Amino acid sequence: MHDIKVENIMFSYDKEPILENINMKIEAGDFVCLLGQSGCGKSTFLRLMAGLSEPDSGTIFVGDNPLQGASLDRGVVFQDYSLFPWLTTGKNIVLSLQQKFKNESKKDLKKRALYYLKKVGLEESTFDKYPNELSGGMRQRSAICRSFALDPPILLMDEPFGALDAVTRAKLQDMVLDLWRKDKENRKTILFVTHDVDEALLLSTKIFVFGSSPSKIIYTHSFKDEEKVDRDSLFKNEEALELRNKLIHIINRDIEEKLIEER
Repeated sequence: MHDIKVENIMFSYDKEPILENINMKIEAGDFVCLLGQSGCGKSTFLRLMAGLSEPDSGTIFVGDNPLQGASLDRGVVFQDYSLFPWLTTGKNIVLSLQQKFKNESKKDLKKRALYYLKKVGLEESTFDKYPNELSGGMRQRSAICRSFALDPPILLMDEPFGALDAVTRAKLQDMVLDLWRKDKENRKTILFVTHDVDEALLLSTKIFVFGSSPSKIIYTHSFKDEEKVDRDSLFKNEEALELRNKLIHIINRDIEEKLIEER
């Protein structure tokens, strides 16, 4: 496992600045939420972390090494499930596993896929079903299964529950948090994009708030162990409610300042 250090990242698209002087320090095993309004550059930053785009300037370090291109050491879960519709769920998972575990037999890869399907709460029969035979929640569980089965030390999640209903979203939030917590010896570093303040409070050990585009980090909060709250106590804990109100105020104030600036 390696720490992540982000130094002075700048990024523009068609000459329009999107990210401006982004700096972060993330410890190995952190669950980091990238929080901010829609369209502020959070997903763009995650693409840089995935190696799918390159910054105009600045450097992202994983350990002591500059990040260069995509890697199987960084798993990605998108909002749109990203499963090939012409392949069964199992073949979608095994196809990815073949890229990393090249020397393992198909039998062993299937066994690994079935093991992680069970861990994300899906039945063995899901392996032979096509994505269009699954609910949205089941498709996203399958995508998460694939990423955890690849066992990357870093997992990048781009609003993975944004298209789901509230009940399914809550179940999958709890599932991901449980998977992350249980793997104590090899705990993944997770970067999770969200515009939902409550989701960030429930999941993260550290929050970076992105401001309006061109985006900067306008606030950072690191949780102590005793500060963390679960779903049942989120709206009963005074400190959690105070932080919730503070985050909402910071984001709303940033939006208002941007609107005034554009008048």
